[in-house]
Amino acid sequence: MVSPKFIMATAASVALLASAACAQTGTAEEETISFLAFGDSGYHHEYQKKKLWKKPFRTLEAFEADYRADWAEDQKTPSEFRLPSLYFHEQMGGYIMRSGQQPVADAMMAYCQANACQFGMMLGDNIYPDGATLGADGVDDGKRFEDIFTIPYRGLGAGDTDFRIYTALGNHDWHTSREGAMAQVAYMEKSDQFYMDGIFYSVKPPAGRGDVEIFVIDTEVMLSGVGYPEAVLNPDGSEKKGTGPDDIDPWAKPANEAERNMAAWLEQGLRNSTAKWKFVIGHHPLWATGGSKFEQARAMRKMILPTLCKYADAYFAGHEHSLEVHTDTCETTPEGRTEKPLLHVLSGAASKERSTHTKFAAYQAKAYPQQTAHFVRGMIWGFAHVELKGDEGVVRMISTPTDGSAVPHVEYEHRFEHRSE
Repeated sequence: MVSPKFIMATAASVALLASAACAQTGTAEEETISFLAFGDSGYHHEYQKKKLWKKPFRTLEAFEADYRADWAEDQKTPSEFRLPSLYFHEQMGGYIMRSGQQPVADAMMAYCQANACQFGMMLGDNIYPDGATLGADGVDDGKRFEDIFTIPYRGLGAGDTDFRIYTALGNHDWHTSREGAMAQVAYMEKSDQFYMDGIFYSVKPPAGRGDVEIFVIDTEVMLSGVGYPEAVLNPDGSEKKGTGPDDIDPWAKPANEAERNMAAWLEQGLRNSTAKWKFVIGHHPLWATGGSKFEQARAMRKMILPTLCKYADAYFAGHEHSLEVHTDTCETTPEGRTEKPLLHVLSGAASKERSTHTKFAAYQAKAYPQQTAHFVRGMIWGFAHVELKGDEGVVRMISTPTDGSAVPHVEYEHRFEHRSE
């Protein structure tokens, strides 16, 4: 016969273990998951366009005249004109736009010393101006990777063996050739700090303990497969209709069945994911206020917005060199408006400045009421930081001064809720 005391002791032990398990579960649910998101980080003083080497801006007046001409051509408001921070390139003998790559990297490291940063997302255009070249420009890609990847970011995640920067390619990464793009992928796949698994992939960062899954897509390949018109604005900032097709690098077109079916791969992966938080990262945005990417954005929305609205918690992109936070009600998708809007974070200010377009932004707000621009800032260097806790998240848009002081400053906070099933 079993002793009553044994039964009581066993019951007490079971209750204690159950209580401990519940406590542990509760603790796990309240733990915070934090990460960085930064894009268009690859602009470096030593890697400039060929035309600048051939015909440099030898005076400040020459640079300003050219920049004003571009401003006018883009139909931007003259009274809002502002020059970016400039740098005199001694070897070139002329003025160029100052690179914010190292100051932004230093600002991220400073921010992460005071705030948790368990992994990062790098959102494309990782190498300017033309990606890896296999030596075609007279520079060994090993040196290029050292200058643009290793040196700026070697302090990020220091001491954390699980820290990785999950990377997507952008249009500039494809500019030279498919072989050049694949050379960057090969470097990332072997890196201890960066991470890629082909040009599109899914991954669960260790810090997420299975609760976070990232889906990386190559939007340059996707867009090259469908084509899109050239983006041109009318003087009032509205979209000009009837423009011809935009230029596409032929080697960026989908090369196999898997690449042609990337959108279907994304839909299936999100639908089958067991993670709580599902994030998609690509280079090209769904919404932006720069006024020069709206046709690409329209094509991207057609390809992936229904899937994101149905299965994802947020989309992260760069391409425009600004910091922006948008939401989309999803009302234009086949299944209609969702209870919680889709968050779209545009973080493309990690090395280059670019203005937004106020007239286009006003037009877009009226023409597309399904999207709301909560925060828009151009002519800025910066990055995004995200914290997840329980069913809530907060994204912070963080700038650093263009004087190179590398001091991080939180410009805006946006709180959002878990929305995926």
